[in-house]
This record gives sequence, C-alpha cells and structure tokens, in this order.
Amino acid sequence: MKVAVVNLGAIVSGDWRAPFVDGDSLMADDGRLVAVGEVDSAALDACDVVIDAGGATAIPGLIDSQVHVTFGDFTPRQNTVGYLTSYVHGGTTTAISASEVHVPGRPKDPAGVKALAVAAFKCFEHYRPGGMRVHGGSIILEPGLTRADFDDVHRDGVWLAKAGFGGVKSAREYVALCRDAREAGLLTTLHTGGASIPGSFPITGADLIAIDPVVSFHINGGPVAIEDRYFEQVAAETRIAMQVCTAGNLRTTLLCAEAARRHDAFDRFLIATDTPTGSGVMPLGMIYTMVHVASLAGFDPTWTIAAATGNVAEIYGLNSGFLRPGRDADVVIVDAPLGATKPDALATMSNGDPVAIGAVISDGVPRFVGRSRNTPPTTRPVTVARCAVPAPFAT
Repeated sequence: MKVAVVNLGAIVSGDWRAPFVDGDSLMADDGRLVAVGEVDSAALDACDVVIDAGGATAIPGLIDSQVHVTFGDFTPRQNTVGYLTSYVHGGTTTAISASEVHVPGRPKDPAGVKALAVAAFKCFEHYRPGGMRVHGGSIILEPGLTRADFDDVHRDGVWLAKAGFGGVKSAREYVALCRDAREAGLLTTLHTGGASIPGSFPITGADLIAIDPVVSFHINGGPVAIEDRYFEQVAAETRIAMQVCTAGNLRTTLLCAEAARRHDAFDRFLIATDTPTGSGVMPLGMIYTMVHVASLAGFDPTWTIAAATGNVAEIYGLNSGFLRPGRDADVVIVDAPLGATKPDALATMSNGDPVAIGAVISDGVPRFVGRSRNTPPTTRPVTVARCAVPAPFAT
C-alpha cells in the first residue's frame, strides 16, 4: 500500500538534536517511509490513500518500552481485553515487553522461563493488535540460568532479558546473570527502585550501578524511586539508559530529565508507561509523561517526543522512531485539541495539555483517520482526501 500525508503544519523527526524536517508531506510504500518533507506530484497520484493533515503535526509513532504483555490483547493483571488496541488510539505504535511476568502460574525454573520467553516472542512475531508491533518474549532472569541457556533462547529469536522478579536471594546475584545474558546478545533491563509486588525486593541505586543493565526500568520509581543522588551519578558516570514511566514518581521523573540534560545524556532518557500494573491501563500514558516533562521541567516538546520515539529506537536497535526515508512507516498526526488555548500540538504540550490525535499509521497502514477514541477532537480536521482501497479507517 502507498500512503501519503499532505498539508502538514510541521514534521517532528524524532531526533532531539535535529527535531524538524522541512516540508509539508510524507509518503510510505510497503511499510517503509520513502519520502519525508516533499512528495512529488507523480508519486502522490500513484498513492492508494492520501490523508490531508489540515495543518496538523506529524510525529513518529510512540514506542512504549515497558509494557507488561502476556499473550494476545489481554492483561490478566487488570482483566482487560483490547488494551493494546486502545494504546494505538493513544499514539503508541510499538510496545516492548517488560517480561511476561503477569502470565498466571508463570514458570520459574530455567526450562520454563526459556519456554515462556520463546513462546511469547513467537506469538507476537506476526500478531499486531490494532496494528501495533509488539516485541514480546523477555526472559526473566532466574537462578540456574546459564550462558548456554541465553544462547539457546537467542537462537530462537529472543533478544530481551529482564532482571528484578526472579527468585534470587539478593540483587547482586543479577550481576553475573545480566553479564551472561548480555554476552549472549540479549538486551538487559532491570527493575529499579522499591518492591512493586509481593515476593519482590528493592533494587537500590547502588545495585543498579553494580548490575549495569542496558536499560534501567522505571528509574523514577515503579512505583517507588531510588535515592535522589543516584540520578546524577547514573547520568554522569554510566552508560545506562534512564527510563522514566507514567506509573512512577513524577518528581523524580523531572529530576532525572534535568540530570540527563545537564550531563548531555539525553540520548539515554526514555519515556515509557510501566503498564498494565496496579496503576491500571493507561492508553494516554506516554502522552501524559511527555507533556509533564515539557511543561513542568521546561523541556522543548520535541525533546520529549524524541524520548518516546527516536531515543528508544536507538537504545533498542529498532527501525522505527524517526520520520526518515527507510524507516518503518509509523506516523501519528497530532494537533491542539478543540478548545485549546494554544495554536498547535507543540505549544499545547508546553502549556501542559495533552495533544489530540487525528490519525495513526503503523507499518504503512492507516489504523484510523479523523479522531482517536481516547482524545478530544483535533482543532484542524484530519481527513482522507483520496482513497482507492477499502477504508474502514476513513471516519
């Protein structure tokens, strides 16, 4: 399918160092962006679908790097069906597993955790709830796992490993497990902060630095944060990616963002939700945290968009996250919500208001056009200008 978006008021790239793309249009072909900024008339005429953005803003599809998926579009933690599809209506086009720890009766022996990770990876390999790409299958680090076990699951496609919910007796046992997983080619993540569920235990700032994962999950608290002094240390002295989450501590979210900016470590600052958990299902969680950091800490909103898109793609090695030719065609059209006091999406974010979503395209396919079921309507109408294919998305 060839899809174009025209009449854009702004194109936000996903790169906080070069946040804008000149031009007013973009085009996708067979799931990839082929033009960003300008689309010539001949290419436009050949498109199956043309969306008129009406002057609204294009941003990359949001990447939530901490979603507690299980199997299918269902969360047993909140007994909710269809939550991932609902997240698409919040602008999230990619979800990354925070491990399938919420699977009822999940196994804890080495053979079982390996099987669970491989099954989740393969179940989501081609299943796209609401059009969302889900990277499932994060092996939970349990006592008894060896380098050979990590090699086994990596050969089967698993590339994520999660520390923090295993049956280890102390946090420092994760040092060797994370090292072995990383040497096997897995990207290592770590629950950071106070205990979140019965049977778990806190991971302190000192533990985090000693374990040295690729990503510190909810460094701002999931839901309880580490000591303030460690935000500065992690930003200045390590290469750990600092993920903040909606389901965490807002004060330390801002503290972490400011430390990342001070130490030129903003490339490692990531926004996620850490849902569904006890905090519930949050379809607009990514947008809320982006807005909070922009409005309360005085960040340019293009930076907070990058923290939810391009920064995540770079840390996780994904082909999405940027509006550039050759990247996955995951695009969200946002605008000031109807009745807003500011004129466009970026000014709205700086003002502390959530943006309205007028369209979501994932993998080059429009999932809806006109109005999200989870946000107010856009100030500027986003419409289908031309369509040569069956169009359930043309609202």
